[in-house]
Amino acid sequence: MDFNIMESSTESKEELTRNRLVRALVERKDPSSKEVDDPTIRRFLRARDFDISQASAMFLKYLKWRRTFVPNGFISASEVPNQIAQNKMFLQGSDKKGRPIAVVLGNRHFQDGLKEFKRFVVYGLDKTCARIPPGQEKFIAIGDLEGWGYSNSDIRGYLGALSILQDYYPERLGKMFIVHAPLVFMTVWKIVYPFIDNKTKKKIVFVENKMLKSTLLEEIDESQLPEIYGGQLPLVPI
Repeated sequence: MDFNIMESSTESKEELTRNRLVRALVERKDPSSKEVDDPTIRRFLRARDFDISQASAMFLKYLKWRRTFVPNGFISASEVPNQIAQNKMFLQGSDKKGRPIAVVLGNRHFQDGLKEFKRFVVYGLDKTCARIPPGQEKFIAIGDLEGWGYSNSDIRGYLGALSILQDYYPERLGKMFIVHAPLVFMTVWKIVYPFIDNKTKKKIVFVENKMLKSTLLEEIDESQLPEIYGGQLPLVPI
């Protein structure tokens, strides 16, 4: 008898039961949640270690936020023109697990209005998540800080982006590689780090320059790796 299969089956049944309980609790308070699929609810459960009460509260907060922050159901390019003009986010290829790869060039980010930047974060995350294939729920990101300086520093923006990712897109980030991080960035990192939840912290990897290509190739085939890291794909602006 395969006990691993039995254990997996039991976990699946438990997960399904908790999923239904969260849906029932949330639908009583917000009927619009009926339109949300089960995998989405499951991600909120996982983000709260399957605590039904906490997951329900988190999900209700998400529904309210989505209605007010994204009233049209999506952020259009016309709502984030200044952010798009900075040409700092790219989306191309997928890793060995089929997760889409987003690349952000930190030296192209400049403070240009916090509200528009937050809209751009949602714009980018929605486009990235739309590229996630069936059977997969996550994406990976490469945060490239080559050439980053204090003129690019935006602590309020970083914290705003972090809050959106953790609170409203739980369990979407699979891994984030931070590459070419200059020493001056660590001053900002020390301020931001306490606001990163433990689940997200485990997904962030600082990569040494000398190990850059070999580290990325552990997760990404060369045919899917951006050219700037020794791969074959050109960067495609989001």
